[in-house]
Amino acid sequence: MDERDQLRNFIAAVYPLPLMDMEAFLSIWQPYHAKRKTLLSREGEKERHLYFVIEGIQRVFYTGDDERDATIVFTYPPSFSGVADSFLTQTSSRFSCETLTPSSFLKTDFNQLDGLMKVHHEIERMIRILTNHAFSGVLHRIVETQCFTAEEKFRSLFARSPHLLNLVPHKYIASYLGVDATNFSKMLAKIRI
Repeated sequence: MDERDQLRNFIAAVYPLPLMDMEAFLSIWQPYHAKRKTLLSREGEKERHLYFVIEGIQRVFYTGDDERDATIVFTYPPSFSGVADSFLTQTSSRFSCETLTPSSFLKTDFNQLDGLMKVHHEIERMIRILTNHAFSGVLHRIVETQCFTAEEKFRSLFARSPHLLNLVPHKYIASYLGVDATNFSKMLAKIRI
């Protein structure tokens, strides 16, 4: 399946665009490949690109004043990647985004997408619906972070994304769960997935 067909299928499942709008939307995306540990976005810089993940795993993370980082989200196919709030608002990012594995994407820039949304109102509506889904996911994540035990967070993550366990360094998973690496190792030995 062609990369743009993967994007087409993803969009059609969320908000089927009229044919002309879909073709216009697909036309602004270009293939992009990145090696493992490539920084796609840097804290303090404006996110200029939106990525649609074809292959690979990425993480968005925050680096504190103590230079320790906290993994905020993992992205993998089929989904969008990059620092969404910085991209949508065109403001400096508080986060960084890096590839954890070699990755293939389709990417577009803000000006292309913004220009399309000004002309194609169905594309603007589709972006709003995708943003609403992302916001809903953020709220669910806040509930997990604030209300779930470490074991419940662990089970929840691996119920929705079991492949991460074998593909992502455990220190990043521990960071995402908000537990130290030692406790993560103990949970991994104790909990059956």
